[in-house]
Amino acid sequence: MGNEMVDSVGGITYITHDDPVWRPAENGYVALVDLAPFGFEGEQEQVWLRGVGEGEFEVCCVPFRIYGMSLGDKVELSDGRFVSGVVARKGRKVFRVFFADPRPATATLDSRGPLRAAVLAGGFLSEWSGDRHVAIDIPDLSDPSAIFAAIDEEVRNETAYCEWGDSEPFTIGS
Repeated sequence: MGNEMVDSVGGITYITHDDPVWRPAENGYVALVDLAPFGFEGEQEQVWLRGVGEGEFEVCCVPFRIYGMSLGDKVELSDGRFVSGVVARKGRKVFRVFFADPRPATATLDSRGPLRAAVLAGGFLSEWSGDRHVAIDIPDLSDPSAIFAAIDEEVRNETAYCEWGDSEPFTIGS
């Protein structure tokens, strides 16, 4: 499981992927996405990429906060360090779960263990940010119903929140 790291430099908070699910062995590259268009002013997410052709790169991590971009999508860069667009979608989706703090007082309401088990049993890839935020890769034609069932009670009790990473299109800042 990958861990999101948060670093702050010069007033900008960087969301990083410590262990991307497809860490490139060759042609690896790191680029940034400005998160302001997605409601995270002053934040940028670092994404791991693999060069796949002239000026095109494949996303090798599961985005934590970027909308409209998924594992395996092809992207292009501007200034050699910022993602400027998604040029081809791979057909995968990102499902994100955020667990509220404080956590429920009883262990029976804590669905993080069952969620981890559902991800593993279903063969899904995921990256965690600490123990409260997870981004899960959902390949096209896969059945994520066990993932939904694992968090259902917490979502109904509003101790966990979930969203799809393609609920908004990919956008770049000005």
